[in-house]
Amino acid sequence: MEFWKREGKKIAYFVAAFLGLYYLPLGHGRLAHSFVEALQLVKWYAREHVLLCLIPAFFIAGAISVFISQASVIKYLGARANKFLAYGVASVSGSILAVCSCTVLPLFAGIYRMGAGLGPATAFLYSGPAINVLAVILTARVLGLKLGVARAVGAILFSVVIGLGMQLIFRAEKNPAAAGPAETPEPQTGRPLWQNAVYFALLVGILVFANWAPGAGPGIWRGLYALKWWLTGGFALGLAAVLVLWLGVKFWQVLLISLPPVLLSWLWPQQPLAAFVAAVVGLSVLTSLQPGEAGEWFRSTWDFAKQILPLLLLGVLIAGVLLGRPGEEGLIPGQWVSALVGGNSLGSNFFAAFAGAFMYFATLTEVPILQGLIGHGMGQGPALALLLAGPALSLPNMLVIRSVMGTKKTAVYVMLVVVMATLSGYLFGALF
Repeated sequence: MEFWKREGKKIAYFVAAFLGLYYLPLGHGRLAHSFVEALQLVKWYAREHVLLCLIPAFFIAGAISVFISQASVIKYLGARANKFLAYGVASVSGSILAVCSCTVLPLFAGIYRMGAGLGPATAFLYSGPAINVLAVILTARVLGLKLGVARAVGAILFSVVIGLGMQLIFRAEKNPAAAGPAETPEPQTGRPLWQNAVYFALLVGILVFANWAPGAGPGIWRGLYALKWWLTGGFALGLAAVLVLWLGVKFWQVLLISLPPVLLSWLWPQQPLAAFVAAVVGLSVLTSLQPGEAGEWFRSTWDFAKQILPLLLLGVLIAGVLLGRPGEEGLIPGQWVSALVGGNSLGSNFFAAFAGAFMYFATLTEVPILQGLIGHGMGQGPALALLLAGPALSLPNMLVIRSVMGTKKTAVYVMLVVVMATLSGYLFGALF
């Protein structure tokens, strides 16, 4: 009996898994197609999103934990920080970062673990993917000026209200990383603030321009796409200088890891991703072998990657089974979605917000998807509800948030986003 108490649950899991595989209904057309779509979505995610979005984001998150002092995070984003400053900074962060709901996660985890207050941290978590300047411009041009303006205004207000709501609901709970005296002294460092600012600007520049999409906005924005890899290379060159001048890496080592990406960009200019991958591999190997801050930077980056990436890929796989890729269907038929989001009832707005919260949208992909749904009868209110909930949340995103701040806080955060998106969509639909 003692054996079954100790091992019974594990045996039950093994039996359930075996029976599930044994009776897997692969002959069912929609089910078989949904598994294919899930693998296609994971393949697309790995090719288009991990290398250019997540890896730079992991390096930025690692840099946050190493090069930004805990005292600074607590001072500007902690529970005792000036509320206007903390929520002001957090609520407009997306206008700089232009990231999606998954790419923002390492950055959120970094500032939260450094002691940021729950309110400002969740305001940043929402605003990072929601307040994307390019996405707002594209929304206004493709879906109409009213939806574009409503998305921008709603996202900024949402981030502040959601942050304040989380802070109020969990006011009795403190971020363990922020435990300490009311006035935490700013540590003295050998590097001035402007150097850290330049360092982070270079990392953010690589993240932004490596992900610059063709046709992302009007005029000059489209023109920048032709220069995206030159601009990315310029920021990378600046980062190389930072490694030598401020992080103590030897010049010949930086020169050595720079040769493969330079040669690849010269010999294979039509495949700039190859040079980018070579640069990432070289930077990883170099920093992993360094003592001091450079080595600590890589180790912190790896800690974020090994915690977050498996959960994200699992979430993408599940989302692919249920919803398929954009333009393809999973287990849930697309016509069900179109039928449920017509008009402007509270139900249609709630469904749009709820479905959007679980779907995965890469940066800017929500606009063409919504264009198709509106063409199939989706109302203006549900369209706004999806725009406010979808880009900021996804099933992969939720799994990682839960690992950072727990099930209860994650559930409340998701509920706040869905409820506010529902009400905003309903009011917008009623007015317009």
